Amino acid sequence: MISTEKLNEISNKIKEVVSGSPLGDVEKNMHALLKGVFTKMELVSREEFEVQAEVLRNTRQKLEQLEIKLAALEALAQANSTTEQAK
Repeated sequence: MISTEKLNEISNKIKEVVSGSPLGDVEKNMHALLKGVFTKMELVSREEFEVQAEVLRNTRQKLEQLEIKLAALEALAQANSTTEQAK
């Protein structure tokens, strides 16, 4: 069985060969190409998505609270209007 040290050594050698060869350039170019495609597709990172989802949740909660307050104020205004008409 090959030792972990030998596997690490082989892995490092492969990385050295790839980074010094055209394969290293292909990897960099592919990364840049994919990044450009994702940008054009307007994709966002998971972290940015989660932040925006939290902002949306908070906004929805505030909207619900405001709708409840508005309904209470409208009811109060309606009650006042009815009381004044009765006088």
